[in-house]
Amino acid sequence: MGFINAVLGKTGDDIFTSVEIQENTSFLAEIMGGKSCALDVRARLKNGAMVNIEVQLQNNRNMNRRSLFYLSKEYTRKLKEGEDYKELQNVIAINIVNYDFPATKSFHTCFRLREEAEREIILTDALEIHYINMVKCRKQGKGKLDDPLCRWLTWFDKYSKPEILEEVIKMDAAILTANEHFLRLTMSDEEMDTYHRYMKAQWDRTSEMNNAREEGSQKRDRVIAKNLLAEGASPEFVQKITGLDLETIQKLYN
Repeated sequence: MGFINAVLGKTGDDIFTSVEIQENTSFLAEIMGGKSCALDVRARLKNGAMVNIEVQLQNNRNMNRRSLFYLSKEYTRKLKEGEDYKELQNVIAINIVNYDFPATKSFHTCFRLREEAEREIILTDALEIHYINMVKCRKQGKGKLDDPLCRWLTWFDKYSKPEILEEVIKMDAAILTANEHFLRLTMSDEEMDTYHRYMKAQWDRTSEMNNAREEGSQKRDRVIAKNLLAEGASPEFVQKITGLDLETIQKLYN
């Protein structure tokens, strides 16, 4: 949701406050005229608009037509026989490409149906295609952390420096939440097992807090940190879980 708001430039009261991720991210082959395909993310916004988010790492030199193909199928797939065309919902395509496309100056471009001579006239807002060119973004978006979209793209980019990533995560609550989910998803089996033990300790901690609120949270975090260290967790992992500084953890470790 935070990423979509950043791409669409939504701010203040205009932002989307809810998004529904569609579970079925594949089109049936018969619907696609014999061609099967999958979208990385399909989401529905609170105004009914559909958003397709796709990531392309390799340039197969077909992204323009591919985008139109997905967009048109998504636009028409929900209209049932006998329904009015007004029932068609807006469709927004967001394509993140790891190569230099399209041939524009900006790393973020948006295409709509416009009149050729009078460019300010848009035929309809029903179809909207965004391209995010990561090649240009690494040059143009570097250091522009006041821009929400640049923050998200910095977090997405595996080439971002750790210190910049840390700054981005601190600046943006939505990215912080996404990062926490990502860390859980990428844990090893051993780390996941340790994390589950930590969560059990957290639940026990909540119960204890209801009965003894006067106990300091720092003391409890140290107890949890000691338990995690005893289970073989690294100081960096303990810091990630408890929020204690590394110096304190190192003392407990030693």
